[in-house]
Amino acid sequence: QVQLEESGGGLVQAGGSLRLSCAASGSIFSINAMAWYRQAPGKQRELVAAITSGGSTNTADSVTGRFTISRDNAKNTVYLQMNSLKPEDTAVYFCNVNYCTKTTTFTCRGSWGQGTQVTVSS
Repeated sequence: QVQLEESGGGLVQAGGSLRLSCAASGSIFSINAMAWYRQAPGKQRELVAAITSGGSTNTADSVTGRFTISRDNAKNTVYLQMNSLKPEDTAVYFCNVNYCTKTTTFTCRGSWGQGTQVTVSS
């Protein structure tokens, strides 16, 4: 079984910065894509940024130039550095990790973190 532990959310003033972390642990054979999503009240969950196993990244237009996704493969951890935060960035942020396990069978799946609240005050 694989667990995802998120950390780093909180309350920050507009223009400030936060760094989110999501660490995967358990019976992991390999990790493929890792991503961050967010969901604001009354809105659908949306992709914020994603990173492949090779390090290629893409970010949503709304955060390009302000947010940076990165990963540490040795730690099975994905990060989201958020700078120049705006009130409209307020949301619950979820990590999503696609991983493979190799126990009795070789299985690949995606899992969600529990979510971490980011609140940006004006």
